[in-house]
Amino acid sequence: EVQLVESGGGLVQAGGSLRLSCAASGFTFEDYAIGWFRQAPGKEREGVSCIRGSDGSTYYADSVKGRFTISSDNAKNTVYLQMNSLKPEDTAVYYCALRRSFGSDYDWANIYEYDYWGQGTQVTVSS
Repeated sequence: EVQLVESGGGLVQAGGSLRLSCAASGFTFEDYAIGWFRQAPGKEREGVSCIRGSDGSTYYADSVKGRFTISSDNAKNTVYLQMNSLKPEDTAVYYCALRRSFGSDYDWANIYEYDYWGQGTQVTVSS
């Protein structure tokens, strides 16, 4: 049974940093990709970043490039999202999600391809 558990959210001042963790179980990461999504109140859920288990390829939304870094410990089936230079507009519930590995880069943020989701962790950035 697949399980995804996020942690590491909290309250931080603008310009600060947080590291989110996604502890996953029940699958072999090299056959999958894990994405980070976020959803602010009243807004659509959007893709933030993704990492592919087979080769470690990473993908980022334009809004977070240069500020966020995704990484993985494949042996532990754990994915991290290091978030630096946080802005108030980064405030949201952050979710990790699992999908089968993909071959087309444009498809990484397609929420409909993700089959399993964690419970979410709140990130609040104050101004």
